[in-house]
Amino acid sequence: MGILIRLGISALALWIATLIVPGISLETASLGGAIGTLVAVAVIFGVVNAVLRPLIKVVGCGFYLLTLGLIALVVNGLLFMLTGWIAGELNLPFVVDGFWPAVFGALLVSIVSWALNLFVPDGDD
Repeated sequence: MGILIRLGISALALWIATLIVPGISLETASLGGAIGTLVAVAVIFGVVNAVLRPLIKVVGCGFYLLTLGLIALVVNGLLFMLTGWIAGELNLPFVVDGFWPAVFGALLVSIVSWALNLFVPDGDD
């Protein structure tokens, strides 16, 4: 059940990013299409982060140390762009239009997801 809640939180965070960040858009008119697209993009974003982020951290650990972790903003933006590209390839109406919208969108999604996940019990509580 927790994974479904976290998926919903990610979808909500992506929706907020489409509302706030210029250059990130959800190009569907129907509510059902928007919800389905956001859930699908949340799944894609989760898989991309789960698979690629650990590999990038291992390979680029020197860059993380050299930049005091600021390279993480660039990595998050690139992973967000990759998510938008995969969504486009799957004909999902989720568009990330460029590097800076991707960086700001990834930052916003991270902050919103973190804030909302504070209210979700870990299972150890």
